[in-house]
Amino acid sequence: MKRLLSLAAAAIIACGYTQAQTDYTVKLSDDQVKALRNKIINEYEDQRANTMDWARFSRYAKDNQKITSRPKAVLMGNSITEGWVEKDGQWLTDHNFVGRGISGQVSSQMLVRFRQDVINLHPQCVVIMCGINDIALNQGKISIDNIMGNIISMVELAKANKIKPYLCSVTPAKRIGWRPEVKDTPEQIAALNKLIIAYAKQQKIPYIDYYTALLADDGVSMIKEYTGDGLHPNLAGYKVMEEILLNALKK
Repeated sequence: MKRLLSLAAAAIIACGYTQAQTDYTVKLSDDQVKALRNKIINEYEDQRANTMDWARFSRYAKDNQKITSRPKAVLMGNSITEGWVEKDGQWLTDHNFVGRGISGQVSSQMLVRFRQDVINLHPQCVVIMCGINDIALNQGKISIDNIMGNIISMVELAKANKIKPYLCSVTPAKRIGWRPEVKDTPEQIAALNKLIIAYAKQQKIPYIDYYTALLADDGVSMIKEYTGDGLHPNLAGYKVMEEILLNALKK
C-alpha cells in the first residue's frame, strides 16, 4: 500500500513537470490531488478485494447487517443487477427489494456467496439472474451445462430454506465488449436460456423473460434505446424490466 501511494504521489508531482523547457505544466488544485489520490486508493482496494476475497463476501457484509426486516425479494446477480440499484435504487427500496449484484461475477461466485447474501436475509423470494459473465469467460472456461448446474444449486438452496426462487433469462447481447474473442455470444445466450426455461417448467418455478422484451429486430442485440453499450440496460431498459418483474412476482 505504501508503495502504491508513493507511486501515486510521483504521478501527481509529474503532472507539474515541465517538458523540454516548454510550458506544458498541468496544475492541479488541492481538491483534484485529493480526488486523484482517493481514486487510486479505491482502485487498489477493489483489486485487493478481488484477489483476497474471490466471492466478494465483503461487498455486502456491512449492508447485510443493516437489514432488520424481511425483504420481499433479494435480486441476486451481476453488473446488470448492481446497475439496477445505481440507476433506479429507490424503486427497489419502495418495493422492499434488496439488490445483491456484483459486477463481473460468474455463477460460481454467486453460488458461493448465496448463503450470506440471500439465505441469511430470510427474504420471501430470490430472483436469480446470471450467466453472461460465464459466457464472457470472466473466470475461465465453463460449459453451459455447468452454468446451469450452478443455477440449479442456488434454486435448491433457496427451496431448502423456504425461499421461493424465480429464474431470469439472460438478457440479449450481440457481443461482449471486453471479450471480443467470444464470437458466439448470441448462440450461447440462447442455449442457456433454453436450459433455464426447461428447468423452470419442469420444477414449476416462475420464469422471468427479460430477453424477449429487450430483444431487437435483428434477433440477437438489445434494443438500442434500452442500452448504452449493447449489454447493460439503461434506465429505460430497467423500467421495462421493472414491469416484467412486478408481474412475475404476482404469480
